[in-house]
Amino acid sequence: MKVEMVMPQMGESIAEGTILKWLKKEGDLVEKDENILEISTDKVDSEIPSPAAGKIAALLAAEGETVPVGVVIAEIETDVTAPARAKAAAAGSTKAAAAAPTKVPAPEAPAAAAPRRDDAGRFYSPLVRSMAQAEGISPAELAQIPGTGLGGRLTKDDLTIYVERGKGGPAAVPRPEVPPAHAVRMGTAPAAAPTTSPGRGTPVVGIALQPTETRTTPDGLIEIVPMDHIRQKIAEHMVRSKATSAHVASVTEVDMTRIVRYREASREGFEQREGFKLTYTPFFVEAVLRALKEFPIVNASIEGTNILVKRFINIGVAVATDYGLIVPVVRGADALNFLGLARAVNDLATRARTKALKPEEVTDGTFSITNMGTVGTLFGVPIIAQPQVAILGIGAIQKRPVVRDEAIAIRDMVYTCLSYDHRIIDGAMGGAFLERVAHELETMELV
Repeated sequence: MKVEMVMPQMGESIAEGTILKWLKKEGDLVEKDENILEISTDKVDSEIPSPAAGKIAALLAAEGETVPVGVVIAEIETDVTAPARAKAAAAGSTKAAAAAPTKVPAPEAPAAAAPRRDDAGRFYSPLVRSMAQAEGISPAELAQIPGTGLGGRLTKDDLTIYVERGKGGPAAVPRPEVPPAHAVRMGTAPAAAPTTSPGRGTPVVGIALQPTETRTTPDGLIEIVPMDHIRQKIAEHMVRSKATSAHVASVTEVDMTRIVRYREASREGFEQREGFKLTYTPFFVEAVLRALKEFPIVNASIEGTNILVKRFINIGVAVATDYGLIVPVVRGADALNFLGLARAVNDLATRARTKALKPEEVTDGTFSITNMGTVGTLFGVPIIAQPQVAILGIGAIQKRPVVRDEAIAIRDMVYTCLSYDHRIIDGAMGGAFLERVAHELETMELV
């Protein structure tokens, strides 16, 4: 029996999707829910799982092709999976019988099942996790196996090759780790392997160049790198925002010492209870929520000559990934307590890095926060995410000498920058809002 796979509906306003890459080819066997292709909409890129187990009978749309929602893009033959597995099992039995072992070793204790995502945020599909457990591969060993999938994801083929080569070659390549930086960061560091800025030792995000995607000028002095789909969308949105809003920026300094000490004292227990690390992001989100309730015009948008003041607060939190910047949205943020905000931010950031976000999770934001401090930047002037009218930029938290009570003290300080639309927010209001955010951070009740 053939199962038709159609271009999925990725959101109410999404009418079509572009096929970026087929992860399988015709004739390949696939498991149900195994990722089969990557598609892109004008909202987000996503990996799409197979609707059934079987063999890829036909791929009906090419990479780069834009296909309307509901149109058939692939056919999966489901009747071949069982016979194929039976044949493989029979072959395995014949080999085992020919070996005629004289001694049966004691069965080993089964390996622990790998988590869906490990501590570094690497995603493992159900198929890979079950294969690893069956082969006795521990989560720690699994984390060291290089992956050829999207964003370094470990595929079934990667694991099969690893097992067939005796769990040794090719040599396991340690996954890149971001080296410790000189400043405390919010925990939205990119998943890509970092490079190093000259003389600073601070990790920065580069463009991952693939030889097949680039070309050079005849003299060989210039390398031409085509923008990928998401980079084109980022460029389009940023240029449109600058052409739409009258950007103005205000900067202030915030004493984060109390929050830094609280986080240091509680982060180990927090991680044990919640299963993820406590970052500074939810503290900033909480402070922004309180300030927005006092200055609702900053939570507005402009439609023609009308100002639309939203009675709900959806906070966008920018996340740097190895494929570009994306801003998932904490919807209904004003209804969440601090723990709820921390959980929502962690979940969205984790899924943003594995391209597991839904289109509706990157839309309808009413205010955004971006952290340029992840690479040690003291402060920057962010571009407003349309149709919002303001965005808060956060720099690196650093220990600095400041004057307190007529004396010099060492405090944990951070610069915050508010970019706002001067069409409806004047400097006095923008500055007052920013100072309110600072006040909330410095006086926040920490339990």
